[in-house]
Amino acid sequence: MQELEALQNEQLSFQNLEKRVSDLEGLADLEDLEPKDAEELEREYAEIENVFGEWELKTLLGGEYDAKNALLTVRSGAGGVDAQDWAEMLLRMYVGYAEKQGWKTHLLDESRGAEAGIKSATIEIAGSYAYGYLHGEAGIHRLVRLSPFNANSLRQTSFASVEVMPIIDDKEMMPLKPDELRIDTYRSSGAGGQNVNKTESAVRVTHIPTGLVAACQSERSQLQNKEEAMKMLRSKMAQKHIEEQAEAKRKLRGDFKSAAWGNQIRSYVIHPYTLVKDHRTGTETSDTGKVLGGDLQAFIESELRYLQAH
Repeated sequence: MQELEALQNEQLSFQNLEKRVSDLEGLADLEDLEPKDAEELEREYAEIENVFGEWELKTLLGGEYDAKNALLTVRSGAGGVDAQDWAEMLLRMYVGYAEKQGWKTHLLDESRGAEAGIKSATIEIAGSYAYGYLHGEAGIHRLVRLSPFNANSLRQTSFASVEVMPIIDDKEMMPLKPDELRIDTYRSSGAGGQNVNKTESAVRVTHIPTGLVAACQSERSQLQNKEEAMKMLRSKMAQKHIEEQAEAKRKLRGDFKSAAWGNQIRSYVIHPYTLVKDHRTGTETSDTGKVLGGDLQAFIESELRYLQAH
């Protein structure tokens, strides 16, 4: 009942805004108004545009799982140590974006590189519509820069993949048959207290029929890590279902592409010039530092429009 009332109030507000826009458009040109009145109208137009923009985003976040929290995994690809460092840079970028959105992040699993960076890491992102905003970030991300790990500072191209999955609530959890699961325990490889690296508290769960694997080593007890790993596995199964549906639609339209390394979704160039460009939407900026610091909203909003159209 409350949701219906909220929806009705929102629709009423939207209708009032539309009427106000019509009223404003019916006024004389701004040049014919007093300066003070013209400034007031310009401010009102700007406010209305912001509200319309927020409503447009809401219409783009109507997927089955869009309102959910998200699991985001970053994996290093081709590029050796540079790729591992790049994967860690990407992870920091998404943590920065989450902080700007007022969301909370929690590191669930991490495999560090021997020399620098990470081989892979998974974080839980808790916030309103976290999955809806972030699911378009899944894919291959490419970095071009002067390598800090090369004595000659040669230009290096590195790749990392990003995977985004919705976190499924307890009531929606998919049933998992015990005989279809393989559960392995091992010692945590991450930094921890006196107990965490001395016992086999880390847990890896494999769903045998699909080959999907989920692991967690962030909690102190094996039981807690098992619960987190099972939650991650269910999220992976939900994401697999989403991807299969989307893949089937793309095949019907005849524009199917595999997620190969050559199909990177975004490039980040730091040398010989600075540029971040999304290859799907054409959105770009020369301020690489700002983007790597978590300022992703322009890219994410253009992604949402692109995904809606495709």
